[in-house]
Amino acid sequence: MTLWQQQPHLFSALTLTLCCVALAPAQAQTTPASASASATLDKIKTSGKVVLGVRETSPPMAYALGANDKYVGYHVELCERVLKDIVPSARLEYMAITAQSTMPLVGNGTVDIGCGPTTNNLARQQQVSFAVTTYVSEVRMAVRADSDLKSIGQLGGRTVAASTGTTAVQLLRKQERVVGAPIKTVLGKDHHESFMLLESGRVDAFVLDDNILAGVIANSKDPSAYRIVGEPLGAEPIALLFRKDDPVFKAAVDAAISRLMQSGEMEKLYTKWFVSPIPPKNVSLNLPLGSTLRQLFANPNDKPLEAYQQ
Repeated sequence: MTLWQQQPHLFSALTLTLCCVALAPAQAQTTPASASASATLDKIKTSGKVVLGVRETSPPMAYALGANDKYVGYHVELCERVLKDIVPSARLEYMAITAQSTMPLVGNGTVDIGCGPTTNNLARQQQVSFAVTTYVSEVRMAVRADSDLKSIGQLGGRTVAASTGTTAVQLLRKQERVVGAPIKTVLGKDHHESFMLLESGRVDAFVLDDNILAGVIANSKDPSAYRIVGEPLGAEPIALLFRKDDPVFKAAVDAAISRLMQSGEMEKLYTKWFVSPIPPKNVSLNLPLGSTLRQLFANPNDKPLEAYQQ
């Protein structure tokens, strides 16, 4: 029995979605006409499992909770809901990935779907495909509460932490040209290590997406000891990602996400992770749903970072 015979509702949803994509080419990533039916769905069907790439230190988007490495977060739960919709009988297997390893592991098919806080940009679209945008972050800086830093323009001559593989690294390089002075960037292997650089006083600031900064601070030893300050270095569309040139799988994921947006479940999921208290310390990030993301929930698209910079 074929996958489509087992799950006719999926075939209908995919057909409808692909028609919509065809009618709106400006909002969809292009894929070769010769692409296979779905390498990802075939792999999942054969193995009986789907591999989720998750981050260990990126709250509230994706993080490990407790000694048993239970993974939770906004994008982790979103991935779980999407996969339950399109491959309900598949076993979910979690694989810890970092910002640096995400592209190669998703690109080569080791990971079936990336559930971390990954920015959709044109360079990354050469290696992977992205679903419709499910979060828009602002890249800002965290400082100690007693710091004199209040503006990005003050970073010239300062030492700043950033996590390897994040877009913050490139944004800091651009900022050096703006301020006309060097910014010494110290790279942490992940967000936990980068925050430890700030916590220990080895750097003056830690630059990253505002939502992840808020999550790291909320789960620190003393959340009151840090502040998120300064104007945004940039706004970035964040999305789930998967192997390139698999339009059928992309259509399935996009359709599942769109249903969550249309039903209001997506806003409830956002509130759960960004407004309500979250584990392990049951502290709220107090980041209400903004107008940009609310508009994307109403009219989803998969536009890359460069579209936001025009």
